[in-house]
Amino acid sequence: MKISVTTIDLEELEVDLLIIPLPEEVASERLEGLAALFGPSVERTALDFSGRLEEQVLIFPEKGRAKRVVFFGLGSTADINEESVRTSLAEAGHLAKRLKIETAAMALDEALPEPDRCAQAAVEGFMLASYSFTKYFTTDRGGYTGPERLVLHGTISEKHLRRGVEYGRIVSESVCTARDLVNLSPDEKTPTQFGKAVEKSAKKYGYEAFVWDKALIEDEGMGGLLAVNRGSQQPPTFTVATWQPEHALNNKPIVLVGKGVMFDTGGLSLKPTADSMDMMKCDMAGAAAVVGAMEAVARLNMPLYVVGLIPATDNRPGENAYVPGDVVRMHNGKTVEVLNTDAEGRMILADALSYAATFRPELVIDIATLTGAVVVALGEKVAGLMANAQLAGSDHQDQMVAAGARSGERVYPLPMFDDYAKLLKSTVADMKNIGGRAAGTITAAKFLESFTSYPWMHLDIAGPAFIKQGSGYQHAGGTGFGVRLLVEFLRGLATRVNRS
Repeated sequence: MKISVTTIDLEELEVDLLIIPLPEEVASERLEGLAALFGPSVERTALDFSGRLEEQVLIFPEKGRAKRVVFFGLGSTADINEESVRTSLAEAGHLAKRLKIETAAMALDEALPEPDRCAQAAVEGFMLASYSFTKYFTTDRGGYTGPERLVLHGTISEKHLRRGVEYGRIVSESVCTARDLVNLSPDEKTPTQFGKAVEKSAKKYGYEAFVWDKALIEDEGMGGLLAVNRGSQQPPTFTVATWQPEHALNNKPIVLVGKGVMFDTGGLSLKPTADSMDMMKCDMAGAAAVVGAMEAVARLNMPLYVVGLIPATDNRPGENAYVPGDVVRMHNGKTVEVLNTDAEGRMILADALSYAATFRPELVIDIATLTGAVVVALGEKVAGLMANAQLAGSDHQDQMVAAGARSGERVYPLPMFDDYAKLLKSTVADMKNIGGRAAGTITAAKFLESFTSYPWMHLDIAGPAFIKQGSGYQHAGGTGFGVRLLVEFLRGLATRVNRS
């Protein structure tokens, strides 16, 4: 979708659909002014439209060059935030698709708070709602795949408008990258194919990517990744992506680690198919989120040194698969007793977290579809957030929660008391790879924590990463969850460092 900004008169916009979102306090006044531009149908709209949240009225104007005009209510100005704008304008995206609109324009009102942020959110809502994954359809589905062009018009500052629109466009496209990766058929995203996709992204957007083959992984001693890979016919990869601009504000990198299990059968601890294995092409959603975030960081020319690490394999019950009872020596030398081969994500992440220490990082954030237990605890719209003791005294955890509120990708902190680590004690090795049914999300995080020696946060996105039924700006399948969250967190971090 092409996105642009215009300053021409509103009535001169020649588009299939003109979208006008209005806050409740100014709706009546704005409709009076718009009636002069678009005709008496706007006056009649006032009978059915007050600007309340979720209101929408579509008209065919008698004047102006727009074929259709739709008014969306944003609610009270005091209650408007980025997520409410994003959600409201997602409905505009759905309307545009239902009407098979080719060109649309959006007029943003000066009464909106934080105009550049609202412009960004409006673009995100419309673009993400307009997303389609059509790669595997064999028919043209009517030849329509969504709007081709969106023009932004505003009485707000042109500088704010352009800044917000460009930010929203880049972030949305990066989310769609992650969605596409998750939605790919598993036979088209082996670890090697995924590594090539990251290399292609890096070349296109200006960051660096180096994909390790199995020999390098063996040389590095990544026992967890190699153990999970034993049942697969496809070799593992380990991708190191780097964005290090000359104007970086940090000398020590922020490291993003994404779980890259390309498909998870559960291994010999085989998953049931219904509502479990049938969705496991999404078990690399954390890796996809890191790729999307790296794209956005590079395209936004963000002044931060950022590294992305992606351990990648599938988890299959092949003839040489690792088995319950195996003791695995990990990258950092610790030994792990495997009691469930379906607890494989923590095995590959642990090696990546151990390797992350070689960068002497300022902060490490891992993101993973790690546990079904987090869905029981927090549902399908919120991710779990956990952190280690080294993060104590910083405001990173609070800032991640705030980034979740701004981006609409909400997270909620869970406790990390030392008592939970006792559930991982083994009688034959340094630790077990599972802690039992109780507090499964937290014991998985405690397992990962034992491989960290730096400030670290863990995001368990098993709930919101992949959904069966779409709503708002999210579509069934991969949601790209984590891209907007990570980018918003890094954006805030860059702002805080720059001010200090």
